[in-house]
Amino acid sequence: QVQLVESGGGLVQAGDSLRLSCAASGFTFGSYTMGWFRQAPGKEREFVARISRGGRTTYYSDSVKGRFTISRDNAKNALYLQMNSLKPEDTAVYYCAAARVIYYSDLTDFGSWGQGTQVTVSS
Repeated sequence: QVQLVESGGGLVQAGDSLRLSCAASGFTFGSYTMGWFRQAPGKEREFVARISRGGRTTYYSDSVKGRFTISRDNAKNALYLQMNSLKPEDTAVYYCAAARVIYYSDLTDFGSWGQGTQVTVSS
């Protein structure tokens, strides 16, 4: 069964760093584009970052560009999101997701999702 399990969230102060991890199983990890999304209370789920199958190409939302870094280790079936200089506006549940093919560059491309991990940034 396809499983994506996020970890690494927590409560931090503005300016701190966190590294989120996503452990994948049940599919050929290296054949899928992987992404991170987040959802704050009362808001739509939004794109954060994605990374190509081999890890050579990355894309970021403007709000996190320069602060967050997405990476993957295909040998470990693992996806990561390094988050630096965190802001209260980054507070959300963060989800990892897998896409077979990118058509729209949004969440509709992603067919498999994890359960999410909470990131809370206090001021």
